This record gives sequence, structure tokens and C-alpha cells, in this order.
Amino acid sequence: MTTGSHRTDWEQIARSPEFRALMKRKRRFMIGSVVFFSLYYFALPILTGYFRFLNTPVFGSMNGAYLFALSQFFMAWVLAFLYIRHANRMDRLIEEMICKRKEKAS
Repeated sequence: MTTGSHRTDWEQIARSPEFRALMKRKRRFMIGSVVFFSLYYFALPILTGYFRFLNTPVFGSMNGAYLFALSQFFMAWVLAFLYIRHANRMDRLIEEMICKRKEKAS
């Protein structure tokens, strides 16, 4: 792919320490998020199936399992917020990396 009057060397960019650090940050965030989401999501059926404390009424006919299920919506919103914040940081780092590349090229 060409950018302006010079060619972009994508392989050189992929080998650069900045890009590798960027990918490492991205991978660490994604793996952490997926592991946390999976554990939280599957905790409800496991905890309600094998333990009694979520099946006890909290107030009225509402028990702990319903509250835990509702908390999963909030957990998804918090994860979405954290992802957006992380993506914005990554975008800033990418812009800095592009600026450095352009300065080196000129």
C-alpha cells in the first residue's frame, strides 16, 4: 500500500518494538476480558446449581440468582466502557507511532 509519495513497509512496522508492545497490550486486555467475562457468565449456572446461597430470597420473591443475573448486564456495560477506554488509548498510541514513522521518513 502506498501512502503519499513513499511506500509503507508493513513488515518493518510489524517487526518494530513499538508495534509489538502495542499488540502485547491489546492481547493482554482481550485475554483478560474474555477470561473475566467467561468466569462471571458461567458463575451463575454453577453457583445456582451447586450452592444454595443464591437460591435464598433476598427481598420478596427476588432471590440472589435474579440479582446475580441482573448484575451481568452491569458487568457487560462496564466491560464495554473499559473496552472503549482501552481502544481510545490504543488509537492514541497508533497515532503517535504513525507520527514517528512520518518524521523518520521525511
